[in-house]
Amino acid sequence: MATAELQQANFDLEALRQAVGRPDAISDSKDAIDAHSYDWWPMNAAWRQQEKAPYRPNAVATPITDDEVAAILMWAQKGGVPVTTWGLGSSVVGGPLAVRGGIALDTTRMDRVLLVDTANMHVTVEAGMNGGVLEDQLQAQGLTMNHSPQSLYRSTVGGWLATRATGQFSSRYGGIEDLCVGFKAVLADGTKVEIGGTPRMAVGPDLRHVLIGSEGCLGVITEVTLRLFPLTEARELRTVAFPDIATGVAAMRDIMQSGLLPFLLRFYDLAEARHAMKDPAFGSPVMFLGAEGSANMAASEIAELLNVCARNGGQDIGPAGAEGWMRRRFDFSTIENVVNSHGGVAETIEVANTWSGIGGTYDALTAAMKPFADEVLGHFSHAYSDGVSLYVILLGKADDPAGAEARLKQIWETANRAVLDSGAVLSHHHGTGLARNDYVREALGSSWDLYGRLKEAMDPSGILNPGKLGS
Repeated sequence: MATAELQQANFDLEALRQAVGRPDAISDSKDAIDAHSYDWWPMNAAWRQQEKAPYRPNAVATPITDDEVAAILMWAQKGGVPVTTWGLGSSVVGGPLAVRGGIALDTTRMDRVLLVDTANMHVTVEAGMNGGVLEDQLQAQGLTMNHSPQSLYRSTVGGWLATRATGQFSSRYGGIEDLCVGFKAVLADGTKVEIGGTPRMAVGPDLRHVLIGSEGCLGVITEVTLRLFPLTEARELRTVAFPDIATGVAAMRDIMQSGLLPFLLRFYDLAEARHAMKDPAFGSPVMFLGAEGSANMAASEIAELLNVCARNGGQDIGPAGAEGWMRRRFDFSTIENVVNSHGGVAETIEVANTWSGIGGTYDALTAAMKPFADEVLGHFSHAYSDGVSLYVILLGKADDPAGAEARLKQIWETANRAVLDSGAVLSHHHGTGLARNDYVREALGSSWDLYGRLKEAMDPSGILNPGKLGS
């Protein structure tokens, strides 16, 4: 029997409602299905403009407890019904789209703060908690997660783990894998597990990483404990102009290899510098720097950061550029205005490579993208002692929505090829979703066999987010 026929033959919603024990937890209304048929991948704007919805769930489940999640998964596994976890739908690569129909498991009603533990500086929340709402509540108490993706107010805490997200301050505080203490999850057969919960342990492999970054393909995260930090006393911000890409990247490398830990470290090529500075006549690549801590610590670190930049040809031009970016850092309007226009084409492609490889990746990727957009913008952020991420943004226009759809497909095919050929990783923090799915096996190389064994053992029926992570 074909997959679609199997889904329909076993799709008894009344039986699912009975299994969950709460009839309003399951909906097959058009409004509910429509709301879970598009995420924030720019491809979706082209589909909407053509009144297309190629990936629609058959029904939407909105559990409020992990027991209900377990009941949904047990029912789904018995019937071979696909289950695709949905947070706030903020993926920009098609991650939560239901490729093979089935159930969209919406976690957003699981949104309680369970514990704020100031003795150990942990916060425990349900996985459907809106990240921005949580951060606002914590800051009112003088606390912060120091996890600040641009999508902070559009994403869930569980979604951060599922996609191995990182934030704008990661050069100091790390990605979500560094900030996550532990979590609870439900496996494909309904088994509930609790993983981690202490600062560190040496009892086997770190099992957190089986599900962190698994994009909902190995289990459903239901509760998360993250590290907390006190709000800092002081911040110092600076904007530094560089003569070219090479000198700015060299300064970033020297900063990260010197022991300095700026909370803000972003370097823009000339094309994106003009957007970042809100000045179309701005004449050079530019870096935004930020140091924080006590007033003395912040002042001392920013001085050292500026010294490193000066040694690499950087010129301090004051705080205004970095301050403006801090105020606008959650603003998606430039890309949204393009993709929501008739035939608009915009994309964001984030990858990473070592310091010795990132220059070649920048040259290869920006050159490969130029035929597809009016503007190709690039910046380097999320830096490490051994490398850095690269973010390339495309802005352009096709003749019509069908043309935009076709061009977006070409963009991803070309970009993924250029990235892998340059030795970079396929994604740094957005995950793979649909945009990169066809290249996952090549990207993982010999480790694909290990992932395949995990998938077979943990989800033998293949119900969890099928059509993703190379499947």
